[in-house]
Amino acid sequence: MSPVERLIVIVLFEGVDLLDVTGPPEVFSLLRRETDDASGYRVVLAAETTDPVTTSAGVRILPDITFDEALDPAATRAIDTLLVPGSVEVDEQRRVHALAEPAVVDRVKALAGRARRVTSVCVGAHILAAAGLLDGRRATTHWSTARQLATEHPLVEVDADPIFIREGDVWTGAGISACLDLSLALVAEDFGETVALRVARQLVMYLKRPSGQSQFSVPLEPLSTTRRIEDLRHHITRHLAEPLTVDDLAAYAHVSSRQLTRIFKEELGVTPGVYIESARVERARAALESTDATLERIASSCGFGTIDTLIRAFRRRLDTTPTEYRHRFRTGPGADPRGASARP
Repeated sequence: MSPVERLIVIVLFEGVDLLDVTGPPEVFSLLRRETDDASGYRVVLAAETTDPVTTSAGVRILPDITFDEALDPAATRAIDTLLVPGSVEVDEQRRVHALAEPAVVDRVKALAGRARRVTSVCVGAHILAAAGLLDGRRATTHWSTARQLATEHPLVEVDADPIFIREGDVWTGAGISACLDLSLALVAEDFGETVALRVARQLVMYLKRPSGQSQFSVPLEPLSTTRRIEDLRHHITRHLAEPLTVDDLAAYAHVSSRQLTRIFKEELGVTPGVYIESARVERARAALESTDATLERIASSCGFGTIDTLIRAFRRRLDTTPTEYRHRFRTGPGADPRGASARP
């Protein structure tokens, strides 16, 4: 191994999400193609043993080294980046729960002590949190398990909105596909924006969805504990095209406006206004992906009223415009085969 190569150790365990493991190495492997010097990364997969590990997709992966070897300074050079993927289980109500097995958590905590920086992909943040590596830090994870992370680890400042977050030498990524964005950000930090841009082009990706950018799929389904809030959510969904004010919702729920705001913050973690806008953006997003409706019609049917209001909401929530979003994500009839909408 060249002395200038940076060692990346990816943690493996039974049931790990496949793309969490395979996505980042695809990004790192393209670096060599885009540079003329010998610098780059060496990626190794570490597990409890070198027996094949079965991923959540049923695909088996063969580890390169054991955890003990990765922890032995005589056997392995210092770890530049420790990358921790995630794993989930789905209960009978189809609710997603992130897993953090104690044995894996202990190994990650030990490995982190030998690493220059630590990163997690998707729900891998739950493992970092269980290891105490996120205490006092701001972190992200997949939106579907953000509430679980916040509840189980109150010392972590959970923000489910960004694609990824860097807090010193600890990085956390959001959804599974965000592992590519996070990996590109690591390349940019290590080798510069120009090199990272060339890698992004090889992947046919945008460099970059910045760390502060919202996950494109707006999280609208956090778990609620009261029938009242569920009724309010359904009421909002049924009346998105109509004016919806806090006073109107409070009257519908037979509570004061102040009490309504408190209920939303306690149950969903956001104000009523933020939730309503999120719901409208989500409906507009679906329309942009699957229909050729004009922006004016979408703005009206989703309750924005005007195109300008629609545009401002998209910039605020998704850091893009409705037209750009349609060009990038159009999938329904009328989509351009090159990936752009046939109509603006």
